[in-house]
Amino acid sequence: MGAGPGDPNLLTLRAAELLAKADAVVLDVETQTPLLRHCREGVEVAELSGGDFVRRAARGQLVVRLVEGDPMLFSSITEEAAACTAAEVDFEIVPGVPPATAVLTYAGIPPATAVPEFRIVDAAQEQDWAAHAACRGTLVVYNGIGDAVAIGKALIAGGKPDTTPVAVSSGGTTTEQYTVVSSLGRLQADLKHAGFTEPALIVVGEAVGQRDKLSWFETKPLFGWRVLVPRTKEQSRSLSEQLVAYGAVPEEVPTISVEPPRTPQQMDRAIKGLVTGRYEWVAFTSANAVKAVREKFEEYGLDARAFAGLKVAAVGDATSRALVEFGVKPDLLPSGEQSSEGLVAEWPPYDSMLDPINRVLLPRADISTDTLVAGLTELGWECDDVTAYRTVRAAPPPAPIREAIKGGGFDAVLFTSSSTVRNLVGIAGKPHNVTVIAVIGPQTAKTAEEFGLRVDVMADKPSASALAAAVAEFGAKQRQAALVAGDIPRRPSQNRRGARRRAR
Repeated sequence: MGAGPGDPNLLTLRAAELLAKADAVVLDVETQTPLLRHCREGVEVAELSGGDFVRRAARGQLVVRLVEGDPMLFSSITEEAAACTAAEVDFEIVPGVPPATAVLTYAGIPPATAVPEFRIVDAAQEQDWAAHAACRGTLVVYNGIGDAVAIGKALIAGGKPDTTPVAVSSGGTTTEQYTVVSSLGRLQADLKHAGFTEPALIVVGEAVGQRDKLSWFETKPLFGWRVLVPRTKEQSRSLSEQLVAYGAVPEEVPTISVEPPRTPQQMDRAIKGLVTGRYEWVAFTSANAVKAVREKFEEYGLDARAFAGLKVAAVGDATSRALVEFGVKPDLLPSGEQSSEGLVAEWPPYDSMLDPINRVLLPRADISTDTLVAGLTELGWECDDVTAYRTVRAAPPPAPIREAIKGGGFDAVLFTSSSTVRNLVGIAGKPHNVTVIAVIGPQTAKTAEEFGLRVDVMADKPSASALAAAVAEFGAKQRQAALVAGDIPRRPSQNRRGARRRAR
């Protein structure tokens, strides 16, 4: 089965279907581990010789043998298929996306547009480079990075002009992709400090000149940025997906664990009061509060219909979405600042002629501030401030993560609340001064500064999505400023002392 060029999202539908049914999976390289997400629980993963997995298949198991790229292109699949035939084992060969086309596409190089000739050669086998020099279109060389300079000289000796454009790309289709554009005559100078390793491709031909117009992957605003997301696992998924779309590599490090209240009686009484008409309003200040109330509803066999006759307020967009998913449309949402202050600013004062009940239910975290309660009280409302859930500090992350945080291994860290600042510093230490510090709002910024952190980015509105967008805009501006100045764009982590600096 072809595993594709590196990006796990380039796996074919047929490959994903067979992985889901597999009894055993044989990995070609360790980097194929992300593909195991398609497998069922309990699948056996191994690195086996040809005879071993053939014997497993002979016993009736469905064995998937993963091969980099396409299994019919520069692989040992012929020998393995022969072993299956000799053992009277049925086999299927599933094509994969080959690096020869995918890596070029991700690098912004159209392989066969101007000249309809596309040639792929394996430098590991003896080649007649003089014959390949006659290629009028695009020449792609596998397994040639160690001899790239010699190959360039051989092509020139075969008649290829020394000005012929060349691109060398490694880590293709992943956020480690790294491409250097040169010419046959300048290969030695341009690759001297590049630090390329296999797998890498050498691309020779005029198509390389289209990269400036068609590069879309390596020019993403946060391409290759390693971004720390210190949130609860449940909250980090959508944020991480957005960061990936910007080209980043998110690292989810839980700093907060959300747990039920130590004594559930207070919430029990609040839910009963909600159903029996004790409240005029219910105000939600987080998606976690919505989740806590929803779980209590399910415990009592209730659903969203229990909110009939109640007015519901939400502090922001994320909380509002959680309510809508529950089947409840908020009656009040701040039009300006999405915070307790913003909610109070638009909350109507209590009017005994219009409001039959003057009580508000506030199901919140145990560490919530008093801003909302004080503001509502001043407007004439009585508040039942109920602990719906507790936020406690999570366990410290593994040592390599802690070292990366303190040593500048992360390019950015996204703080979505004051508690994430306090807890991250508490369990892992302060981020290095080259790391971009991004915060969700003024209060989180204040907390970060109290811990001696320099705030570089603040979201224009307090939502995780807006925070990710703000970091992407920051990254894009940094990149553009470097290009205008004639410099090579670098990730923040590449600016720390001792970091390897490579041209992109």
